[in-house]
Amino acid sequence: MSSDLAFTCQCGAVTGTLLNVGPDQGDHVICHCTDCQNLTRHLGHAGRVLDAHGGSALYQSRCAQMRIDSGREQLACLHMTDKPTLRWYAACCGMPLFNTYANGKIPYITTQLAACDTAKRAALTGPSLGHLFTGDGIGDTSALRKMSMVKLMRRFFPRMIRDIFSGDRRRCELFDAETFEPIATPHRLTAEERQALPGRAD
Repeated sequence: MSSDLAFTCQCGAVTGTLLNVGPDQGDHVICHCTDCQNLTRHLGHAGRVLDAHGGSALYQSRCAQMRIDSGREQLACLHMTDKPTLRWYAACCGMPLFNTYANGKIPYITTQLAACDTAKRAALTGPSLGHLFTGDGIGDTSALRKMSMVKLMRRFFPRMIRDIFSGDRRRCELFDAETFEPIATPHRLTAEERQALPGRAD
């Protein structure tokens, strides 16, 4: 089986491929943080993305290992809060696709596995390494295997250093190779937009 993993937005306008996917190439985690949950509600995809505990299945990998095959012009991005995390989605249908840093200087890409090929994603990414921010989760999360951000950062750090010194961070399709600025103009949610976010069911 090929180690490449296809992804697509819900309507099929945005398509692409994660290259060389595997447990030794990236980290499969499930994030329950409030921002990840609110993102899916803001975009209208909570039912498609979130699990019963409000978790989003994510795969964090090297930014140069993602290729956009179609629909580049449909990519949009936003900041949920004042934090630097940039959330990418398909403007055509609102499907959340990636999380990155605010610019390409810190190279990583976290892909929503809900957007990936259902027949291959589990086999390629391997089982989840653990659950992040379970305190923000829905219902009783005490039985979930917890993972700290510190541990995730330790796993991410060698890949980041490799991308910086090899120049591969300039190959990320979401950022300009020269300026490291995002290819779409980010929108930062206003206080009014955050106030209007749909509520969650505990």
